[in-house]
Amino acid sequence: MVLPIPAPVSRAITKLGADISRARRRRRLSQASFAERIGVSIGTVKRLEQGDPRVALETVARALHLLGEIERLAALLDTREDSLGLTLMDEQLPIRVRARKRTGAM
Repeated sequence: MVLPIPAPVSRAITKLGADISRARRRRRLSQASFAERIGVSIGTVKRLEQGDPRVALETVARALHLLGEIERLAALLDTREDSLGLTLMDEQLPIRVRARKRTGAM
């Protein structure tokens, strides 16, 4: 069963593709040169830039690396900045922490 792509997801992927296209063109890279440097076909670059959700994450990562923007992917969901996740973890903290009882003779 294939689920439909939610509209916000589709918009985000389309925007990412357009942003990659714009960044490539600003750097004066042709699609052919870009494709060769990230190790994919020109068709894959075209699909990437059109926001095709089937383009592999590795291809997106290679494109961002070539554009000098790979750190943005690395910081995309930094768990140190995940306020919801941290809040949920804090809710699970014990109210009181007791010292362990010692067993055995000294």
